Amino acid sequence: MNRVRTVVYATLGLVVPGAALFYGLLPASAATAGPIKGLGGKCIDVASASTTNGTAIQLYDCNGSAAQQWTVGNTDGTIRSLGKCLDVTAASTANGAKIQLYDCNATGAQKWTPSNGTLINSGSGKCLDVTDKSTANGARLQIWTCAGGTNQTWTLPGGTTTPTSAPTSASTGKNLDDPAKKDVAMQIVSAAENSSLDWRAQFSYIEDIGDGRGYTAGIIGFCSGTGDMLELVEAYTATKPSNVLAKYLPALRSVNGTESHSGLDPNFTRDWKTAAADPVFQAAQESERDRVYFNPSVRDGKADGVRALGQFAYYDAAVVHGYEGMRAIRSRALAKAKPPSQGGDERAWLNAFLDERIVEMKKEEAHSDVTRIDTAQRVFLNNGNFDLNTPLDFKVYGDSYHIG
Repeated sequence: MNRVRTVVYATLGLVVPGAALFYGLLPASAATAGPIKGLGGKCIDVASASTTNGTAIQLYDCNGSAAQQWTVGNTDGTIRSLGKCLDVTAASTANGAKIQLYDCNATGAQKWTPSNGTLINSGSGKCLDVTDKSTANGARLQIWTCAGGTNQTWTLPGGTTTPTSAPTSASTGKNLDDPAKKDVAMQIVSAAENSSLDWRAQFSYIEDIGDGRGYTAGIIGFCSGTGDMLELVEAYTATKPSNVLAKYLPALRSVNGTESHSGLDPNFTRDWKTAAADPVFQAAQESERDRVYFNPSVRDGKADGVRALGQFAYYDAAVVHGYEGMRAIRSRALAKAKPPSQGGDERAWLNAFLDERIVEMKKEEAHSDVTRIDTAQRVFLNNGNFDLNTPLDFKVYGDSYHIG
């Protein structure tokens, strides 16, 4: 069994409010962070990287700084940087009202809706706009009546122009978040991660597989060395403080980023299996899986105009490489093909994505067996099964599986 995956945690890669630790209150989709590019290929920038309320928002040469890292896809409709929100000064609805950084306050002046390449301010109904169509560094951003010009066109983190809705190619069948499709997705991943289609039997799984990531456990392979196991136990404890794993939180924080078992042995594996019988912990595992991996991957697949198979390809990549790792694979694939939402052919795009996925997997010896792609996902693609309809017959690591 080759159960290994790398979770890539960029400092600004995935931002979720603290309340999201309470898994009953988690957002429907995880946010994504990165630069927002506009006129002249320049980036939306917080002047002088200041966090002072009222700081000007401007256009500036892209430089990868924290002042140009914006979190989009937040469930409250905000766009955030440096812990504050993109805001229309004084909640004005007038053309020319300038954009600033301000404490997040849940008003319409801070809510933005992606639509056909634009970002529409909910409070005014007007578009985020570059003043006077200037490409000069320091050009102020403002709101203005939507006109569809290049000074109102924005590219979100990851290189995707803001979509209006799921493209028609994704609506010919059910998406991966349909309950039946989602169960199929869980079975396929479990075949690769657990050598079994019975993913629900994996809540209690835990072992150190010698990959340098400490303990690997649960339905998606939460790791003590990569942070997601810590976040899971924190979420579980937030809902049920008296749980049997709560006492390991200090140790999990200490070993995060290492392969160490310090503070976990000798009873952590026993207690994990005890917790796995608790429906509350099972629900926490599913919720964290969805928050960190499934929901953002499916959301991105819909935005790219791929159907259930493509959405699954994104999700499986996120499971193995982390969500940000999946986005990096997607970025490299863009050099070879375009997704349907950008006018590309779905088959050509998915082949390019899977090719880049294989390149990424082979960077580690533990991933040298790429049958989860070549004798599973690529088989579905070659058969034209874009909707991931059952029955499905495939192989992973030489073992044969049948679903449906």
